[in-house]
Amino acid sequence: MKTKLFLCSLLLAFANLMDAQKTIKLWEGNPPVSNGITEPENINKDYWITNVSVPELTIYLPPNATNTGKAVVICPGGGYAGLASMHEGTMFAQWLNEQGIAAFVLKYRMPNKHKNVPLEDAWQAIRHVREHASEYQIQVNKIGIAGFSAGGHLASTASTHFAPSGTSTRPDFSILFYPVITMDITTHGGSRMNLLGDNPSLSDLYLFSNEKQVNNTTPPAILLLSDDDKVVLPENSTHYYNALKANDIKATMYIFSEGGHGWGLRKDFKFHTEMTTLLASWLKNI
Repeated sequence: MKTKLFLCSLLLAFANLMDAQKTIKLWEGNPPVSNGITEPENINKDYWITNVSVPELTIYLPPNATNTGKAVVICPGGGYAGLASMHEGTMFAQWLNEQGIAAFVLKYRMPNKHKNVPLEDAWQAIRHVREHASEYQIQVNKIGIAGFSAGGHLASTASTHFAPSGTSTRPDFSILFYPVITMDITTHGGSRMNLLGDNPSLSDLYLFSNEKQVNNTTPPAILLLSDDDKVVLPENSTHYYNALKANDIKATMYIFSEGGHGWGLRKDFKFHTEMTTLLASWLKNI
């Protein structure tokens, strides 16, 4: 009898796990603005997605027994040209579930030089999570955003630029992995060009330099990066950290001595165990 009950429990747990993941269209109709991409979406064997013009949200919910009521919208990186959907998306969502945190991987549209397109998708993702909080067993004041590289720029943009009306799009906290932050001289050139075009205006350069947009409404953040990153220079993170501190916003930053760029949740990152331990501790206390 005990064996039968145990097997039933395992089957129920498996069923719950299978039900925990689903993908939905981000917008009920067409998004407010088109990004102008007409080529078909493509995903290669490394789960690199390009030509994203139909945004989606993939939902990963933790088991009820370990659910903390926290949630994170995840923005994978890719220079605003594509999405590194596995090690900066799915793998991080699964890790968050292990911490009892609901995860929502955002397949946001590539800007294709339409500067507001990714931010519209990030806003809509946060709206969806907040408006369906009871369904997902999430607390409305514990919804954060995470981003990697250019996805870190999107996450920090969402953390400093809020929708002017309707459901609040302000994240309650930010997790930024080796993020692009500035559009100034230390930016990542490809990300800037794909977002703002070949000859961006001074006003756009200022508006999307997120270290210049921090104020006392900006949510607390943790920044995780490598000292030897030559793709997105560490100055991006230090500028944002200094801006947070100047506005009395809680901020944490860990700079690992090596690792370069783009390690995400890959276990071959030399400091993977240390990084995830530090992040798990921060998330428990946020």
